[in-house]
Amino acid sequence: MECGIIALTDIALYSENGEPVTVCSISKRQNISIKYLEQILMILRQSHLVRSQKGSRGGYVVGKPPEKITLREVLDALDVTILGDTVFNDSEKESELKDIIDEKLWNKMTVYLREFSQSITLAEIIEQYRKSLAKTGDFMYYI
Repeated sequence: MECGIIALTDIALYSENGEPVTVCSISKRQNISIKYLEQILMILRQSHLVRSQKGSRGGYVVGKPPEKITLREVLDALDVTILGDTVFNDSEKESELKDIIDEKLWNKMTVYLREFSQSITLAEIIEQYRKSLAKTGDFMYYI
């Protein structure tokens, strides 16, 4: 999950000038294996969060502006069960305590996480990352 957010953020940041970002460059910068990145990027591409460009100067670019991509959209693309409804085995007899725990804990946490992740955009993550890079001097171009 986290690697997918990292890969998408890297692509959005390093493709701002329109140049595609290669899997190798993401792998080197973010220390994620190429094989794993390829799996993640396939999912992000199927969800239209990134587009692939073929050719000698090929790679990936974001599928839409980062300010239009929410963290919830990314999480849903990578694993729809993360923010999905909690469903337990219905074959066992329902208990009142389980119902109370579902209502007071799991359902409220799920609603909160959905709202929270919907309020964060990829653009905000990129901006925070730029600030971090500027402090360390690792990415002087974006200061």
